Amino acid sequence: MSTELDLKNWSLHIDEKQIAWLSINCPERSMNALSVQVMEELKTAIDHLEKNTVQGLIFLSGKSNGFIVGADINEFTDISSPDSGRQLIERGWNLFNRIEKLRFPTLALIHGACLGGGMELALACKYRVLLDTPKPALGLPEVMLGIYPGWGGLKRLPLLIGPQAALDMILTGRTLDARKAKALGLVDIVVAPRIARQTATDRVLSGQPRRQAKGLAKWLNMQPLKGLVARQARKNVTRKDPDAHYPAPRAIIDIWARHNGNGLAAPDIVNKLLNSPVTTNLIRVFHLQERLKAFGKQTGTLPVNHVHVIGAGVMGGGIAAWCALQGIKTTLQDTDYSRISGAFKASAALFARKDRLTAQAARDRLIPDPEGHGIRNADLVIEAIYENAEAKQALYQKLEALMKPDAILASNTSSLSIQALRTGLKRPERFLGIHFFNPVAKMPLVEIVHAEGISQQTIDRACAFAGQIGKLPLPVQDTPGFLVNAVLAPYMLEAMHCIDEGIAPEIIDTAMLKFGMPMGPIELADTVGLDIALAAGTQLSGDKPVPKCIAALVGQKKLGIKTGEGFYNWKNRKHGIRSDKPVPDGLAQRLISPLIEQAKRQTQKGITEDADLTDAGIIFGTGFAPFRGGPLHYSNTKLE
Repeated sequence: MSTELDLKNWSLHIDEKQIAWLSINCPERSMNALSVQVMEELKTAIDHLEKNTVQGLIFLSGKSNGFIVGADINEFTDISSPDSGRQLIERGWNLFNRIEKLRFPTLALIHGACLGGGMELALACKYRVLLDTPKPALGLPEVMLGIYPGWGGLKRLPLLIGPQAALDMILTGRTLDARKAKALGLVDIVVAPRIARQTATDRVLSGQPRRQAKGLAKWLNMQPLKGLVARQARKNVTRKDPDAHYPAPRAIIDIWARHNGNGLAAPDIVNKLLNSPVTTNLIRVFHLQERLKAFGKQTGTLPVNHVHVIGAGVMGGGIAAWCALQGIKTTLQDTDYSRISGAFKASAALFARKDRLTAQAARDRLIPDPEGHGIRNADLVIEAIYENAEAKQALYQKLEALMKPDAILASNTSSLSIQALRTGLKRPERFLGIHFFNPVAKMPLVEIVHAEGISQQTIDRACAFAGQIGKLPLPVQDTPGFLVNAVLAPYMLEAMHCIDEGIAPEIIDTAMLKFGMPMGPIELADTVGLDIALAAGTQLSGDKPVPKCIAALVGQKKLGIKTGEGFYNWKNRKHGIRSDKPVPDGLAQRLISPLIEQAKRQTQKGITEDADLTDAGIIFGTGFAPFRGGPLHYSNTKLE
């Protein structure tokens, strides 16, 4: 029988076995989120079910792209007082506690994204069944917003999978795929979609006990072992964030260890988090990320089913491996067979991080193609050869004659003019820059570089391709260095001028680590390659002389990590650079000022659409301290 409940975001059906199927489908959203209205309707549905004869309750999603992605982030920005913050937390805490204690068994039938408040709802259920569909992501990523799982997740996840695994998930915001979720015990069953409903029915009626951590993992939730886990977690947080830029991880540990995951019992900690400028800035960064993601959701564009990459060096090989891992047939071409071999060796390390079936599928999709047979069938051809304009243009002349008429030709150039490179092409409107960053697998941003005469259809399809492979596309106008390299160059050059003045490289890097950057500028130069840094710096330095220190090292063939020595000796070194020596006052501001000023100039020139997109590009393209909200935002607020 069907209910007569009139709900906007939920639909309820009670079948012949008296199992209630409560499906969420927020009509005005692309993905389900637990807004105030959604939560009030959920309460109404629970009220109704408690008054009826129900043998079980199954939560599911009416959207094809996932279960629930969390709370409504916009409602966090509306918190203006401790009372409003407490009300937001109480709403979910009390409702999910109620669901956990219902007289009939409950089950979450999950597919796709199950994050934040969605994961907390699933944890409140007695059982969890996960559909074996592409790209499931289960987790509690609240820490990425500077907050904590306030609706019971911080209490229930450690009890389910053990506190060490749970705190690792919660403190990093890391999500799990199906294999890891099942291995950790986060879900009871992973099942094929065709038998999902029958499996859920059988499980919810099974009478099996609620899963919980066993053995040592169970005892670690109890004192005195709980205190030991908390101390170790604090040490790990301090190691990763020694300057305490991010308050949420430490608050999460305290709420779990001292208040059993109940933030309502720790109002001072929670109020401080909710009203922190760091939280405000991290929520800002979340919205910037969503804006970039929107560029990758272009409707009406043809998907890229086959990518052909020319150049099997570090960048070309990385691009090819990533595309194959993301489900795209990829052919990799290079005149040097050893380069192709090296690229495949590097891809094996990337694929090995995935489950066996995913890794095997990626290996099958990545095809060595030294003769370039894939060019004729590719939807997108990406050129990633060395930075020489004449060589690139000569290659394009050959490629155009072989490519499909509707295929896109793109360059991964980091420094050459897209407008100049397209000179002589018969279809210049189908050529643009798709600029990845090194390492491709880790860096989320891709600059989509366009110039006058490139069709909007080409730009849209390139953006959609970036979204298709899980990257954040940023459309930028063609200009030397585009956005990211243009702002990095003066920053790195200023750091090297400091070396010329006698300041030690490790002091310079430490100043910026204390500022909040993930890596100092000197270590970054060694990582990129000093020859590349010198070439880019020479092009982008303007009237300022190139630092003597980098010119000398390049002359000695000391190019950084790739040769084992640069500003630092990299032999047997595995960790970043940090010094205990005092950092001169004002050094960080001196170093960051050229980056900020260049970011302002690029914005004023219209390289990006607006200042927010400039901030987004620099955050996701350089790792600029997220808690500061972006360089332009920082320059206006000066968060210290």
